[in-house]
Amino acid sequence: MKPSATLRVAFASDDRQRVNQHFGSARAFVLYDVSPHGAVLSGLGEFPDEAMDGNENKLAAKVEFLAGCDAVFVHAIGASAIRQLLAHGVHPVRACESNAIETLLREIRCAMTEGGVPWIDRALQRAATNPRRFDAMAEEGWE
Repeated sequence: MKPSATLRVAFASDDRQRVNQHFGSARAFVLYDVSPHGAVLSGLGEFPDEAMDGNENKLAAKVEFLAGCDAVFVHAIGASAIRQLLAHGVHPVRACESNAIETLLREIRCAMTEGGVPWIDRALQRAATNPRRFDAMAEEGWE
């Protein structure tokens, strides 16, 4: 694993402080680029209020927005959303509503150097084989 690798991680949060949103009805996702040395806010996606009524169409915009992320932390998530995210290479992680994003970022940074968290280890392996993947997304006009 390269110590300079960067992971892109999203958090379902309406206050940018805690993971406090269900994936399907999330009003916002906060994106961070995380390295062993720090984390940088890299984006914010906002979505209209959605009823959790089983409407599969509501997931498409969120899954599309998160394409290119290594993981998304959510308070809760349904099976259909999990399948769609995994198909795009995004690992969903359930977090307690009280989980502070700052704490989770520290834990991710620590796991990047110490290993032992399977989704982080896999993401770092992918990043090592394609270190310029975020540059390619930027060239495509990724928002």
